Amino acid sequence: MIKVGIIGSTGYAGNELVRLLMQRKDVEIVWYGSRSYIDEKYASLYRNMFEVVDASCLDDNMEELAKQADVIFTATPQGLCASLVTEEILKQTKIIDLSADFRIKDVATYENWYGITHKSPQFIKEAVYGLCEINREQVKKARIVANPGCYPTCTTLSIYPLLKEGLIDPNTIIVDAKSGTSGAGRGAKVNNLYCEVNENIKAYGVATHRHTPEIEEQLGYAAGTEVRINFTPHLVPMNRGILITAYASLIKEVSYEEVKAIYDRYYSKEKFVRVLEKDVCPETRWVEGSNYVDVNFKIDPRTKRIIMMGAMDNLVKGAAGQAVQNMNLMFGLPEATGLEQVPMFP
Repeated sequence: MIKVGIIGSTGYAGNELVRLLMQRKDVEIVWYGSRSYIDEKYASLYRNMFEVVDASCLDDNMEELAKQADVIFTATPQGLCASLVTEEILKQTKIIDLSADFRIKDVATYENWYGITHKSPQFIKEAVYGLCEINREQVKKARIVANPGCYPTCTTLSIYPLLKEGLIDPNTIIVDAKSGTSGAGRGAKVNNLYCEVNENIKAYGVATHRHTPEIEEQLGYAAGTEVRINFTPHLVPMNRGILITAYASLIKEVSYEEVKAIYDRYYSKEKFVRVLEKDVCPETRWVEGSNYVDVNFKIDPRTKRIIMMGAMDNLVKGAAGQAVQNMNLMFGLPEATGLEQVPMFP
């Protein structure tokens, strides 16, 4: 039995962790952490948990939680996990951080993009970037895992094979991304009100979105050189989903079969990355509620560019599902344990 604590359990990603973990017989959630709802019944905040979860919310006392839990998930805003984690805590438990605190290896880059001082830079080098399909072996041995962001997960998995194989020019990558409103979190914000979002689509964080350096760093590992991209996210009026469409110039002329063979070589044995059939574009409706990422590509011989596409659920593979995938690896379990939900439709 794996004893789990969740700090930030009342956010969307935290609740998704609860939903996924409550289905398992080998996991016990011992701590439903929340700064805003201490002592309130968890099921009163999420009525889908009525007669499923009987516990009340606790605080974010990671020192006490570390004595009770085998693994702690921190589904919290940037800066909180870094302010709480200590060597003593890591000697007692494992941590999977769903914030950006340990994703970016360069402290100055993190502090510049997030506008805060990093409180525990001594753990950045040790933290493993938890994109399982790429860093699986490192995750297995980790004490602390930096769970990737939603946009970086979808973008990296869509582009990584072609960049790694030297098929595209890393200096020409443009990423057009779209997300459902749950990606903005559960906090009350005027811009996320129904009347503000419904019947509308808008770009945001243009040239300034905080996932940009994370994506660039991961693509840089694939390319073996520094990568600079244009990344533009958009907010669309749906609950869940990420869709990315990325463009890059080809280094050489290639056929569909050659590119498809590369994707298959990287992903044919991956449970949660589905390379679609020719001319089938990824759609968010076909991955909703699941840990799957659907990817595909289209060669444009006229412009000598390639279009790379990906779709996934931002709360599952983009957050909680990937965190559980990491937990499975860290505890020597089959990677897909508790994550084989078929996508919901309609």
